[in-house]
Amino acid sequence: MTTDDIKVIVEDLRHEREAVEKKEELLKKREAELTERLAKVSGMTEEEAKKILLDEVSKNLTSEIAKKIRNAEERIKLEANEDAREILADAMKHGATSYVAEYTVSTVTLPNEDVKGRIIGAGGRNIRTFEREARVEIEIDESNEIRLSSFDSIRREIARRALEILIKDARIQPSRIEEVIKQVRDEMDEVVLEEGRKIAQECGVFNLPVDLIKLIGRYKFRTSYGQNLGIHTIEETKIGVSVANEIGANVDIVRLGCLLHDIGKVVTDEEGTHVEAGVSTLKRFSLPKEVVAAVAEHHEDKPFSSIESVVVWIADAISGARPGARYEPHEEYVKRMTKIEDIVSKFPGVETTYAFQAGRDVRVIVKPDEVDDDSLTVMAHDIAQALEKEAEYAGQIKVTAIRETRATDTTKAK
Repeated sequence: MTTDDIKVIVEDLRHEREAVEKKEELLKKREAELTERLAKVSGMTEEEAKKILLDEVSKNLTSEIAKKIRNAEERIKLEANEDAREILADAMKHGATSYVAEYTVSTVTLPNEDVKGRIIGAGGRNIRTFEREARVEIEIDESNEIRLSSFDSIRREIARRALEILIKDARIQPSRIEEVIKQVRDEMDEVVLEEGRKIAQECGVFNLPVDLIKLIGRYKFRTSYGQNLGIHTIEETKIGVSVANEIGANVDIVRLGCLLHDIGKVVTDEEGTHVEAGVSTLKRFSLPKEVVAAVAEHHEDKPFSSIESVVVWIADAISGARPGARYEPHEEYVKRMTKIEDIVSKFPGVETTYAFQAGRDVRVIVKPDEVDDDSLTVMAHDIAQALEKEAEYAGQIKVTAIRETRATDTTKAK
């Protein structure tokens, strides 16, 4: 054995001794810790000792518990989504109603050609009187059908009923036309009230104020993109009530919210959107604040304040978006929007016109050097008047005229 071999052996022994000494040191520390803990435990009650033991175990299992919780949460989310789909599908199945598309034209079939001639009258005087009094447009072609056209479905219904009475009466002359239209217009108040009762009862709502029921009755004669408002409301209410029952929401609030969510669409004496008009109307009738909130939030104009508001929104979306519920040809939509913009663009001083929200909101940007601030207000009023006479629209159109002036300058170059 050489000297080098002996040195290597000595060095190895030294390293082993150091390792042993470190282990001894660790063992002494551990012994001291255990001795200290034993001393503490010896002075504890059985319950205190158990708590220490459970705390120790809990620390070791924290990671595993967290993992299990995350897995459980993911499983619950999947099951909740599946349950939600089943609830909505079941609600849609039970809420679907019979649907008949109604647009902006009513048709009356004539018994023969002689009646057509009497309706037109000598020189067209009868038909002119009828259009003036009923405020609808009449279209007569070669067939035995007369088409009554108006965006106001109440006017159209009055005209249809009056025309049917005149056809049976056979006394078609200007004075008789005026008399019959007035008579039917007076009777429509009772018709609207009866239709309101039917819709409210179909939705399971009773004991509403008479004036509010009359507004609901106007649903029967109002359409939105071809979908009858009364049918849409009944369908939405059935869906909303079904969902509310499943998830434990307040069924009474949801029922009223669904029934009244579009009440603003039949209110003609309020300014603003149909949501704003609806909220104002319901406050006037002192409806519960939760119902008013559901109406105010059903187009997400405001954040949802309750689960009931969410249910009303969901039911409205389902009823309005289902296949076949609403219909408006793209060409007709573009034509209507373009016509609104063209009417406004004809005014002197108008630079740019934009129609928004299916034509219910029109923004007009004027040339500031041609239109001053005082003229701007007058222009907005004149534009609104022109749209009333020439444009085809449902509800109201809000006209906003904007006049902007800018001043610019440039610094000297450095």
